[in-house]
Parts: sequence; structure tokens; C-alpha cells
Amino acid sequence: MNIIGFIGKKNDQTQGFLEDGRRIPITIVSSLGNKVLQIKTLEKDGYNAIQIGFGTKKKANKALGGHSKKAGLKETPRFFREIKLADAPEIELGVEINISEILEPGDMVNVTGISKGKGFAGGVKRYHFKGGPRTHGQSDRERAPGSIGQTTTPGRVYKGKKMAGRMGNEQVTVKNLEVIEIKEDGTILLKGLVPGVKNSLIIVKKIGKNNNFIPLYKEVLEEEKVVEKIEEEKEEAPKSPSLEESIKEEKTEGEEKKEEEVKEEIKEENA
Repeated sequence: MNIIGFIGKKNDQTQGFLEDGRRIPITIVSSLGNKVLQIKTLEKDGYNAIQIGFGTKKKANKALGGHSKKAGLKETPRFFREIKLADAPEIELGVEINISEILEPGDMVNVTGISKGKGFAGGVKRYHFKGGPRTHGQSDRERAPGSIGQTTTPGRVYKGKKMAGRMGNEQVTVKNLEVIEIKEDGTILLKGLVPGVKNSLIIVKKIGKNNNFIPLYKEVLEEEKVVEKIEEEKEEAPKSPSLEESIKEEKTEGEEKKEEEVKEEIKEENA
């Protein structure tokens, strides 16, 4: 499968330990329910891509409903995103994407999402300005932005000047995150943090692989250890004979004794 991306939902953030003892931040991403709604090819549309639907829309209008029915879906997805591809897509309409066919532990991904909104923020919080001095009578200059331009030339403030304003709530891409684990229910564990609030939409794109991948450390419970030891002991111990085998052995021993007695009787009669 040449698909490199999919839609996910940021569930939660936690932490874990690798097998070498390092503690890492972990983001839990849910990816179940990615369905293909449209396939775009170079011959027809000028580029190769697939349109993916995610979630379920309760009340869909006729346009979205018809678009979903055309792909063979009974329910209309809530979110639609397009993933561009290098080659023609190797998938059919209406098929749910299996994430385990795209990613595996050790893969590197880029995650795109909408960052948390922080509201109107000053220069110190927004751009980490140092602020003015506390001494020499400048008690009101501690968090002030300072000068924002020159004099008559150019006589204006340049566009894009770092000043106070609305912070956050914009598209952000975090690069080079590592896939730590992929579970059977479609949950993905990523090493690192991704933008957005809980239950927000993100797009995950595969970019490469880490050849020095170290998996998560998983603690084995004492009960499991006991069960494993018992099984190992059973395998190592010699197999005890069954009831049938013991009965057969007793029969053979008895028959041998009878044969010896008969032979002795024959010898006595001949003598």
C-alpha cells in the first residue's frame, strides 16, 4: 500500500519507559475509521491523491450524503481530508484503511494539527521578549515591547513585526515523531507531543524509519512469571507414564513370570 497518511484523533498524553531505561512523553492517537471517499489520479485530476473520511456526521446535507453514497458508504463522515501521493493510489473506494499496513513500530511521522488557543497575549509570552529593566525609575517598562520602528525613514512599521496579539489556534506541524506501538484496536502510541486539545483532529504522515528503534518496556506481572515457570518446568521434567502404559507394563511383567513358571514345570517333568 502506497498510502502515507491518515486522519487521527488525539486522545490523551502520558509517559512511558523504553527498554534502555529512558523516560519519554507519549501521545495516544486513535485512528480507527479512516475510509476512502474519493480517488484522484494524474490522468483525470492532474495529481495523485485520496480523500479520506473520518468519524460520523449525524445530520448530513444532500451534497455530502450523495458524495458518501457514491463511495458506497452508508454513513457520512464528519471530517474530510486529502492526502497527496507520489504514485497512483492502490486502494478501492469505500475501503477502511488498515493502519498496521501503513505504519509499524520505529517509523517516523509528521503530525499536523490546530494548536491550543491562548487568547490575546503580550510580547513576553508570545515571542519570549526579555522586557525592560526594573531599575532607573522604569517601573512600568518591565513587560513593555519597546521601540517598534525607525524615524522618518521608513516612517512606518514593517509588516510581520513581532508584537502583542492573538496567540495559538493555528495550524502547526510537529516533525520527526516516532511510532512506539500500534495496538489491535487502532490506537497508536507516538513518542513526543502533538498540537491540539484532547479529541482534536490531527493528520499523521509517514516520512521514514528509525533504524535504532528501542521498544517500550513492558512489566511482566508476578502471576504471569509463575505461570511461565510452571510451563517451563513441565517441559523440562520427564513425562510420567500414563495409566494404559503402566497397565501394559504390569501385564508384560506378569506374562514373563508365567512363562518362566511353565518352563520350569516342563523341565521337572522331563527330568
